[in-house]
Amino acid sequence: MSKMTLDSFCRFVDLYQSLGLEVFIDGGWCVDALVGKQTRKHEDVDIAMSHDDMPKLRAELEKKGFILKSTDDWRECNFVIGHPDGREVDFHTFRFDDKGNNVYGVAYERSHLTGSANINGRNIKCIDPVVLIDYHTHYEPDEDDYHDVKLLCEKFNQP
Repeated sequence: MSKMTLDSFCRFVDLYQSLGLEVFIDGGWCVDALVGKQTRKHEDVDIAMSHDDMPKLRAELEKKGFILKSTDDWRECNFVIGHPDGREVDFHTFRFDDKGNNVYGVAYERSHLTGSANINGRNIKCIDPVVLIDYHTHYEPDEDDYHDVKLLCEKFNQP
């Protein structure tokens, strides 16, 4: 059973947008937003955002019952918070200096954060689709990864 439904995802988008935060959707929901519809089930939503803005979003989610989950790869800039109903938000945070160089956190570059998409009436910022395809070459892909890359390659005319 999918934990992060389209409705849950949209409520999450509404939340961070109501807080005035710049959040970039990554992962499977990024793929679905880029193609304009939900194409598979999702357990979580992956997000990229400024490390300096992260505490505000995390605090709001904690007010809604989300708690820090213990993971093997936990870092201050890369962690998961989960709700008792199974929804999860996977935070990937970064900090850029005045020149646009990443000086802290997950190794995003400004050029990675240039995608935009619309799903279910929500305009979102997201990872650039070509960059998202490239991300899938850095580990052993699973069935969802093959599904996602195929959709992106077809939509954006990539090999």
